[in-house]
Amino acid sequence: MITSSFCLLPGVGLRTEQRFWSQGVSTWDHFLSTRDIGGLSTGRKALFDGRIREAQERLEQQDSRYFAKTLAARHQWRLYEWLRERALYLDIETDSFGQITVVGLYGRGRYTALIKNESLSLLRLREELSQYALLVTFCGSTFDLPMLRAHFSDLAFDQPHIDLCGIGRQLGFRGGLKAIERQTGISRIPAIQGFSGDDAVRQWNRWRHQRDEGARELLLAYNEADCVNLQPLADACYCRLVLASGIEEIRTQHGRD
Repeated sequence: MITSSFCLLPGVGLRTEQRFWSQGVSTWDHFLSTRDIGGLSTGRKALFDGRIREAQERLEQQDSRYFAKTLAARHQWRLYEWLRERALYLDIETDSFGQITVVGLYGRGRYTALIKNESLSLLRLREELSQYALLVTFCGSTFDLPMLRAHFSDLAFDQPHIDLCGIGRQLGFRGGLKAIERQTGISRIPAIQGFSGDDAVRQWNRWRHQRDEGARELLLAYNEADCVNLQPLADACYCRLVLASGIEEIRTQHGRD
């Protein structure tokens, strides 16, 4: 989808992008090989050609952070198919005082829990984040990332970021993560069915004050599900967004890949 995206060009929004697509200009290569595009002056076409060539070079170099700067947050879902294998699915837990207790990270098929007073530190977070090209969260824009920045002021989030909460609303889903999981057929293990953020706080308190190993296991199982389930949800949302964009239909109409 990213190579069909023209929203990274200055002054180009969805309406203009749709106009390009309707003219059969459905990829960057098509744009560069088309001499005259309706609605574009010669000078603007030349400017856009330069921007697209730069984007192609950055794509070839696997430079996802370039697109974090040039593509508006609401369009960064378009990077998902390209970056899926290098995506990090992130979710945090907090205590009743708003302190971070667990940072859950899922990437390349592996779940990692960074736990307060054990493995959670600025250095470890930097190390983990640096290995990935894309962040995927649910409500990360309004909760997880602001909380992490407040606790670790020197932590940089320079990757593109896909927040599935906003995307879910855009697609017509209602409710929180667990509700949307049910709507899309994503399940959780029986031990944490019906668990909520409040339950996670209680399990942390039991671990912190009583060293209850069972409570710790439940907390981490809950956090792991919050992270791991983001991947199939992102897969489903991406497919629906591509379909809703109309690009596949336009490609078929014009007989282009």
